[in-house]
Amino acid sequence: MNHSSWRTYLVTQASLSNGRPTTEVVRAAIDGGVDAVQLREKDASARSRYELGHELRELTAAAGVDLIVNDRIDIARPIDADGVHVGQSDLPVAVARDLLGPEAIVGCSTSTVAEARAAAADGADYLGVGAVYGTASKDVDDDKNGIGPERIAAIADAVSIPIVGIGGITTDNAGPVVKAGAAGVAVISEITAAPDPQAATAALAAAVETSKAVGHGGGDE
Repeated sequence: MNHSSWRTYLVTQASLSNGRPTTEVVRAAIDGGVDAVQLREKDASARSRYELGHELRELTAAAGVDLIVNDRIDIARPIDADGVHVGQSDLPVAVARDLLGPEAIVGCSTSTVAEARAAAADGADYLGVGAVYGTASKDVDDDKNGIGPERIAAIADAVSIPIVGIGGITTDNAGPVVKAGAAGVAVISEITAAPDPQAATAALAAAVETSKAVGHGGGDE
């Protein structure tokens, strides 16, 4: 799938899965129509992430779903992931591109217009923008937490590459993020912690599609 067509994007985190294996959550999300999966699992060892990555690659490849690895280029390459996602404190976008080649998808986390412009100039294929509604999943500076749909709109106006909103996004509040200019939304808890991850994914996808049908004023695509 082309990254510009992503609507729903799952970021894995086993600690929020209510004891279910990450493979089970991802399989359910795929059945629910997820477009991309990011292997995150920052608390796991490199070996564990590598082994899990192989399993997720099999699942996602069979379903035509993109697999992205958070930060670890050294894991993305041997598991044949579709690309990597880097943050502001990780290796630069340009370095990830040099290491993985022109076909790889390289995403970058941004919270400000300046960061977004820099990532786009460095060759990022898409931006993860947040934390839109705030996040408890990772430590985020106050000025980058709860940036709101308004910042999504400002960044969408500033860059021409697709934007995925992340941070506290649910089925109920995804609409304003998409209407502000995001191509889609990335979530952890909304799918991973849901009693029925498949249904949660489907509901989130439907919310995004509904909002896209309404239209937005951003310029992400």
